[in-house]
Amino acid sequence: MADIRELIMVDDVMEDESLRFGPNGGLVFCMEYFANNFDWLEESLGHVEDDYILFDCPGQIELYTHLPVMRQLVEQLQQWEFRVCGVFLVDSQFMVETFKFISGIMAALSAMVSLEIPTVNIMTKMDLLSPKAKKEIEKYLDPDMYSMMEDNSVTIRSKKFKKLTKAICGLIDDYSMVRFLPFDRTDEEGINIVLQHIDFSIQYGEDLEFKEPKEPEEEPDNTNYDDLFQDKVED
Repeated sequence: MADIRELIMVDDVMEDESLRFGPNGGLVFCMEYFANNFDWLEESLGHVEDDYILFDCPGQIELYTHLPVMRQLVEQLQQWEFRVCGVFLVDSQFMVETFKFISGIMAALSAMVSLEIPTVNIMTKMDLLSPKAKKEIEKYLDPDMYSMMEDNSVTIRSKKFKKLTKAICGLIDDYSMVRFLPFDRTDEEGINIVLQHIDFSIQYGEDLEFKEPKEPEEEPDNTNYDDLFQDKVED
């Protein structure tokens, strides 16, 4: 529906002799230019209803942690009455060690705090892992952070670093703030599970007629199932 390269391109910015940006600076310039031209995006999307639109965003983490541009995009979409969900992708091959896993969680958490929208965190490329790595990474899908901390306590020599790591693990474990879903492009059922989490977070299809259970035990008279479902979603 829209290609930002029709508005501005990183290569053009980098080749501009008056700007002289590198790859990161060029990207930041492009995103800030984009934020000042949201009318282009609105025109490209057109006036649509009930459409499910994916925005493929740059992977540079500083756009979500240090700069306001992605937050501005989210706020603009919400003003256009979009229900927005963030999908944070982390390469599963990066997450096979405890400290890398903690680093990935902190990056995801930072983006969640910055954007303030429902977020689904996903470990991608599970199909590229070896059987041994797949088995190893299962503990990171529903992690016990304290146990992981104990397993790696021998490798932490600094008492201050150990104390900081323990505090971070406690924050993650006690509040269950970040969980990852596995994504294997060859697993159709797994893909559907990921999609269901995203749909639920934006309440996609909530206006559809609610389906009654196949074999309800009791069905009280004059029950409005739509109201019951809406109350459940709000709770």
